[in-house]
Amino acid sequence: MKQFWGTGLLALLLKSVGITAVVATASTVSISAQAADMTEALVQNYAAAMKASANSQNINQVARLVSDDALISMSRKGKSTSLDKDAYLKLLQNSWSNTSNYRYDINVDNVVITGGQAKANVTTNESWVKDGQRVSFVTTSRVTLTLSTGNAVLLRAVSQVAIN
Repeated sequence: MKQFWGTGLLALLLKSVGITAVVATASTVSISAQAADMTEALVQNYAAAMKASANSQNINQVARLVSDDALISMSRKGKSTSLDKDAYLKLLQNSWSNTSNYRYDINVDNVVITGGQAKANVTTNESWVKDGQRVSFVTTSRVTLTLSTGNAVLLRAVSQVAIN
């Protein structure tokens, strides 16, 4: 064994493994640190992506913007309901399939960021035509966005819906 150490091969191997482990660990820490911080830009990217996805009626893209653990509470005229991700997506698909000229706009303000989450006021304006009648919904929400694979996704929403 002394002869093996004397050649320095094992020492060189251990040094190489040690340096690789340190580099891998440093890379992981760097990636984790980057992925753990919510930013205002990620919140605005979420809003832009949601607008584009909804207006193109791309349910798969909308689904990527909503956490699997999402809970959306909606109130209108004193009645409330809570939707999970699947129920929300189903409601959206039903709206799209039963209407025409669907349009969606979103405005985000009062963003407060804490670590990997952001809370924000969100106002959405949705409109469509159903049975020849133009219908408009304005929804005001306080939402919580969380990070998922480096992007902001909807985790919670407490919403008030008004039909114009």
